[in-house]
Amino acid sequence: MMTSLEHARAVATAVRDAGGRALIVGGWVRDRLMGRDAPNIDLEVFGVTPDRLRALLDTLGKVEAVGERFQVYKLGDLDVSLPRRDSKAGRGHRGFVVVGDPDMTIEEAARRRDFTVNAISWDPLADEYFDPFGGRLDIERRLLRVVDPATFPDDSLRVLRAIQLAARLEFELDEDARALCRTIPLDDLPAERIWNEVEKLLFARRPSTGFALAMDVQIVAKLWPELQALADCPQEPEWHPEGDVWLHTLQVIDQARTKIDDLPRPQQIAIMLGAVCHDVGKPATTAFVDGRIRSIDHEDQGVAPATMLLDRLNVRSIDGYDVRKQVLGLTAQHLKPGMWFKVKDEVGDGAFRRLAAKVDLELLARLAKADCLGREPGHFNCEAMDWFLDRARSLGVQHRPPAPILLGRHVLALGLKPGPRVGEIVKAVYELQLDGKVTSVDEAIAAAKQLL
Repeated sequence: MMTSLEHARAVATAVRDAGGRALIVGGWVRDRLMGRDAPNIDLEVFGVTPDRLRALLDTLGKVEAVGERFQVYKLGDLDVSLPRRDSKAGRGHRGFVVVGDPDMTIEEAARRRDFTVNAISWDPLADEYFDPFGGRLDIERRLLRVVDPATFPDDSLRVLRAIQLAARLEFELDEDARALCRTIPLDDLPAERIWNEVEKLLFARRPSTGFALAMDVQIVAKLWPELQALADCPQEPEWHPEGDVWLHTLQVIDQARTKIDDLPRPQQIAIMLGAVCHDVGKPATTAFVDGRIRSIDHEDQGVAPATMLLDRLNVRSIDGYDVRKQVLGLTAQHLKPGMWFKVKDEVGDGAFRRLAAKVDLELLARLAKADCLGREPGHFNCEAMDWFLDRARSLGVQHRPPAPILLGRHVLALGLKPGPRVGEIVKAVYELQLDGKVTSVDEAIAAAKQLL
């Protein structure tokens, strides 16, 4: 089976034989120059008419038209397109008139790209690079620089792409680009496009750099007022020597990123969004009480603003996993591991079993550990979270509460007619089960009889 690069060379060879030239463009070239893996290859075909290109691709395999009016095609693992001329005709990402033009020069085609590091192309047959805007030098300088300031604002999503690219590549966004980003309205962006960029940011090695950049270029103020409120919200210095709630949140985000690699993708996202949201209740609850800065009940009070933030991102279930429920549960319960550890001899097994119905306890322990560690330059004892997770695992409730032993059919078999009373009996016996007073079907039925 051909690799993606071998497949691209085969297409480039067919294009050359037809009198044209196919270049690999975009992020794959950038990542190749940086020595990074880049699975997705985009080919731009010069010197071949749209009809001829489609016919040529049809001889090479099954072709799927991704944007046929733009002459963009998917051929297996490759995206193949003509060079395109874009002209802005309205607001939003659909407000473009796009025309494929096989006679464009390489420099003209590269000019429509966002950043210089993405405007480099490579001929896979001749092993030749084309870099009309100095992208290779910017890679060496680890700098994100805009290709064309006049057309960059045409797609406002590029502002969010700047922050996730800067974080993922560990590049600086140059000052001219920062100033330009601050001038671009973001109110035309649908939630789905915003979330696509945020999700990429969450998986950078240090996502905090992207969030800090988002604050600097005013993305946070424009899109996420729940996070903007964290800036300058004070915290008690004894417990938070790092500074305000925003600085603390950035540290927690980075700590959380180190604790998710062994989890499935939806659970990873839940923890990362939990880190983002965990203290959004502090601005409304922070006060100076008895000589101390306190944020009493900020966990519960954080659920409402966290819900609004998730609504803005339109995050709900991912691959069938209820990410939204977990993020809200993490926000509401993130202090539990530390609080329970202080009185661990008084916390019964039933408390763990009941909490497991509200949030995944393993995710909670990992987030709480990140919250505990995210207070540099302070150093704090975080053994509470390890105790909490060990206890949850010993009870088998680290991911979900125990399944009820008594079911409705058991109650009906005792002669009770169908109705609300059946559910009441099942629920009452389940409470006994959570407290460890019912451990078998026989005990559950006996308890039901006693209630009847």
